[in-house]
Amino acid sequence: MEGIATPAAEGLSQSAPAIQWYPGHIAKAERQLFSQLDKVDLVIEVRDARIPRATGHPRLQRWVKSKPRLLVINRRDMVNEAARQAWDHWLRARGETPWWCDAKVGTGVKQLQEAAIRAGEKLNARRAGRGMRPRPVRALMLGFPNVGKSALINRLVRQKVVDSARRAGVTRTLRWVRLGQALDLLDAPGVLPPRLDDQRSALLLALCDDIGQAAYDGEAVAVAFLRLLETLQIHPAAGISSSGVLGRYGVPVPSPIDGWSWLESAAARHTSGDTARMAQRLLDDFRRSLLGPIALELPPDPA
Repeated sequence: MEGIATPAAEGLSQSAPAIQWYPGHIAKAERQLFSQLDKVDLVIEVRDARIPRATGHPRLQRWVKSKPRLLVINRRDMVNEAARQAWDHWLRARGETPWWCDAKVGTGVKQLQEAAIRAGEKLNARRAGRGMRPRPVRALMLGFPNVGKSALINRLVRQKVVDSARRAGVTRTLRWVRLGQALDLLDAPGVLPPRLDDQRSALLLALCDDIGQAAYDGEAVAVAFLRLLETLQIHPAAGISSSGVLGRYGVPVPSPIDGWSWLESAAARHTSGDTARMAQRLLDDFRRSLLGPIALELPPDPA
């Protein structure tokens, strides 16, 4: 199966709306993060199942160096089984072991906890070999904004100990949370790269609400979303059908799609001609899975 690294997708990247960010609280969080890295034994990297590559931080390996890492793909409920299996195969073929979770309902959380505890047992075995006492493993929960880190911590601890919401920028400071006697978790604010030259990846982050709305124009992103759906529709694993996705709004979907015309027609039907409100409705419906499970990224190589 081919991913979305196709000429159509490349064209989308070239015509994607300009998306810029790097808010001050993220820069501050990055500085705080560096001050804690030496105290961390294990990194738990959290990504969004709809966009597993776009939510991989380009600097992560440089930061964690040789520390053990668990790769969590959260929001598994928001993509279909075919997409999950394709990504699972692709990641394992490259030496990764993905832990698929849905922090909202707790799917996969127990298995992740057990994997983190096993990593701690190995750490303490090495400490014992050097004559040191065992201690809880110190794990850093790291990822882009709004990929579900705080919700995952709350599931692991089985109570609400950190604020969680499906929008970017809820966590603003680093905080340690104890999970029993075996694991200490450090909840870190979402960390974005200072810049992202690949505007297609930036678009995917905007669509999944992994960056703040101040970074982009909602109407332009909604139109780009329509073009992306058309590009992905030929891949069954993406889970897209024109009737199931856009047919929801009762507006004919032309092929090839003219995003602005569709947005104007849908706005005339649903939002009294207000295209900005219609664009926001479309994006919100996608983010709440009202359009069904949709994978915006598929593996770039045959899987």
